[in-house]
Amino acid sequence: MSLQSYKHRIRPGAPGAPILFAFHGTGGDENQFFDFSARLMPQATIVSPRGDVSEGGALRFFRRKAEGVYDMDDLAIRRDALAAFVAAHRDEAKAGAVYGLGYSNGANILAAMMLENGALFDGAVLMHPLIPWAPAANAALKDRDIVITAGRRDPICPPAETQALADYFSAQGAAVKLDWHEGGHDIRPNEVEAAQAFASRLGVSA
Repeated sequence: MSLQSYKHRIRPGAPGAPILFAFHGTGGDENQFFDFSARLMPQATIVSPRGDVSEGGALRFFRRKAEGVYDMDDLAIRRDALAAFVAAHRDEAKAGAVYGLGYSNGANILAAMMLENGALFDGAVLMHPLIPWAPAANAALKDRDIVITAGRRDPICPPAETQALADYFSAQGAAVKLDWHEGGHDIRPNEVEAAQAFASRLGVSA
């Protein structure tokens, strides 16, 4: 997989420093979380790819048939392509730990990569993810550091699905922190704080 296979922004980090991949939500692009990610992990290499699927002009990382109904064949193809892109940048940067941050559709493709290849990411912040299937057990997720943020009134990501995903990761032996707010699909200050606490806990914050 070429390093240029996805249009993306990149900020090289210090040698041996972590690498953080930022994945935008539907309708976003490679700029949506780039600056936030750079502030979150100042020494890290930051890579923010642009989704290569257009849904009525809104960029996404994989196709869907309806709200909450994924095109699973397309998801598998694009999940594997993006995972190869991640691995290529990791190797090119000679990075230490590999982290991911994603919101909505970006959280979904990030989670899908982790469910398929538990060793690809050392940790992740998943903001408003929706995984509407029962993932297979994956022992490689053991000890991964995972933060999930969500809204209790999210019309797109039902709270029961969010809790099920958190429970799944916990059952695999991952260290999971689930942070709720009382709103919907919007990102609120507590979610930013949860991401900052994640970086601080890892020792990679400012």
